[in-house]
Amino acid sequence: MTAARKFATYEDLLALPENEVGEIIHGTLYAQPRPRPKHVRAASKIGGRLDGPFDAGESGPGGWWIFDEPELHLGPDVLVPDLAGWRRERLPRLPDAAWFELAPDWVCEVLSPSTVRTDRVLKLPRYAAAGVMHCWLVDPDARTLEAYENENGRWLLLGVWAGEDTPRVPPFDAIELPLASLWAD
Repeated sequence: MTAARKFATYEDLLALPENEVGEIIHGTLYAQPRPRPKHVRAASKIGGRLDGPFDAGESGPGGWWIFDEPELHLGPDVLVPDLAGWRRERLPRLPDAAWFELAPDWVCEVLSPSTVRTDRVLKLPRYAAAGVMHCWLVDPDARTLEAYENENGRWLLLGVWAGEDTPRVPPFDAIELPLASLWAD
């Protein structure tokens, strides 16, 4: 006889050490240490590039909330993307809770050797099923950005850019994104 599987709870997340980021995917707790500096730099630079024109509306269209590492409660899953954004027309006010229950319109995962499988294999399908419309995968080691759009619950690859490319990437294609600024070297 086998023991019944124990599903991870929110209390399991709260019990993690402060230097770990935890998520619950399909009832399993996934924990990893805080990200490496290359990872943090890429995420910080993307957030910085998007904040002015999209969140603050400075020299851009505005209309977005952009957040670093928001906690998402999507059904039974608790996910923490590196960055996420909501169109303000869908999320007119921020929740009072420490998490978001409304799926974002855009997520960005910065890949690292310890998270690439979780980000690609486990989290991407959950984002699509929850209705996230755009996803970026950024790899600071390979120096690439992949952009996807949700089409009926499946990810459609919009493009892959690398190195010093300066693409306009949906949903933030109102501005150019100089990729060279994301890389640590």
